Amino acid sequence: MADLHVDLLLVPFLAGLLVLATHVPLGRMVLDRGIVFIDLAIAQVAGLGVLLAHFLGWEESVWAVQMSAVAAALIGAAFLIWSEERFAVMQEAVIGVVFVFAASAELILLGFDPHGAEHLKDLLVGQILWVEPPQLVPVAILYAAVLAILYVGDLRRRRGLFYAVFAVTVTASVQLVGVYLVFSSLIVPALAARNFPARARLGAAYAIGLIGYALGLVASALVDIPTGAAIVCALIAVAVLVPLLVKVGRPWRGGTESAAVTEGTDGAPELAAERSRSRR
Repeated sequence: MADLHVDLLLVPFLAGLLVLATHVPLGRMVLDRGIVFIDLAIAQVAGLGVLLAHFLGWEESVWAVQMSAVAAALIGAAFLIWSEERFAVMQEAVIGVVFVFAASAELILLGFDPHGAEHLKDLLVGQILWVEPPQLVPVAILYAAVLAILYVGDLRRRRGLFYAVFAVTVTASVQLVGVYLVFSSLIVPALAARNFPARARLGAAYAIGLIGYALGLVASALVDIPTGAAIVCALIAVAVLVPLLVKVGRPWRGGTESAAVTEGTDGAPELAAERSRSRR
């Protein structure tokens, strides 16, 4: 433990807590809608906006980079809203196409940059270990506004607002922790907590995320491995082990179908999505 410098891990851990604060409830909504890979698609589109700003020589202006990333993410979100209205049955396939297009466009832009490989690594796995306190202040303000909208704005029924909030949140998160951690923070804790009792799901998801971030940071510091990748692996390991340790015990179908009946949209994603479309 001599190589473990807790003071160096504090700011990255706070960054992880900020990401989890918004991504856990958003992840539950993503699972309910049955569009699991939307975060990867929008994260890639936001990353494309960042790389486009660098390609155009705007990297010296923080605001220009942010506006480029947000604009790209919102355009991607608007397209997904349009496609969901017209191709609801194929929405997951459309999301996959958006992801592949954005990733391929990024590779084309990076081909013009001699440091392209380094930029791609930063985009995918992030640099959470090198986050500085001033970076957390605007993100904390943004996330506070997102949380207020989440609990007041009824995003489960307002698709346009959901996609807009999701796009802006993911844009900030990608630049803070990278694409892989954004996806893992959204999906893994929420997925692992699905079979918990309804009242305990949100708390369980937060706990799983918190433990995963802590273990990943500690492992990265002790073994000197990439921090973002270590946290992703730790999150998945905790998500597998925690339900086994607490002996949740109920099968997936039995737990989620009864929850879908009692809670409307917090059950099986396909059932909830179908009911939502029929209501529209």
